[in-house]
Amino acid sequence: MAKTRTTLPPMSEQNFAAEQYAPRAADYVTSAVHAQGEDLDQIEALVTGHAEAVALDLGCGGGHVSYRAAPHVARVVAVDVTASMLEQVAANAAARGMTNIETRLAPAEALPFPDASFDIVLCRFTAHHWQNLAKGLAEARRVLKPGGRGLFIDTVCPASRVLDTHMQAVELLRDLSHVRNYSIAEWVAELARAGFTVQGTTLRRLHMEFASWTARTRTAPDLAAAIRHLQDTASPEVRSHFNIGADGSFDIEAAAFEVTG
Repeated sequence: MAKTRTTLPPMSEQNFAAEQYAPRAADYVTSAVHAQGEDLDQIEALVTGHAEAVALDLGCGGGHVSYRAAPHVARVVAVDVTASMLEQVAANAAARGMTNIETRLAPAEALPFPDASFDIVLCRFTAHHWQNLAKGLAEARRVLKPGGRGLFIDTVCPASRVLDTHMQAVELLRDLSHVRNYSIAEWVAELARAGFTVQGTTLRRLHMEFASWTARTRTAPDLAAAIRHLQDTASPEVRSHFNIGADGSFDIEAAAFEVTG
């Protein structure tokens, strides 16, 4: 396994995100929300039968996409902006005997790979941290071979502005490195602009248990209290849509966009 760089280039907002996640790396490896789900089954189905493929795990976090993909492809390159995340991925890959997982430190918007380097691009629960969605998707398209396949998965915001505002507010209070959750319409438009063809979209509902959701990002108690205040004083429309419970737990939607290059 190889890591070719240990520090990011001077891109202040991306370094800020990396600093936010550095102490939390192990939490994301063990997170049940990230380690399981039908979306990971969808990823495994997409890569199965492509034994000669080289796959990119873009914004790998705890490496759960890489672990699912590695048994089915020739090589996986796991990319993230947080060095400690990559260290966790390398250690876990070694423990699992997955010698075909490599790690690289880089932002999505500036990938250190030649054009058409990958047969498959996989991206799960990371794009809402990118500083520039359009540039990140353009880079993903650039490094994907013509005719290659991709799967982009992320939590998505509702089309309603009221619901959108609530979601962005609680996400930012929970995690200061949050940039934006995009709507399905925004995702489809940006994927097309980057040169991808969307072959299908799968929408899933996820349940966020408040205590573990805030513990995973080590949200400060005053900010967690601010989220609970927003929830408690939200309109009936907001409370109903997100299914906000008495303990602050709630539901959000995630979309999986299957694409070709």
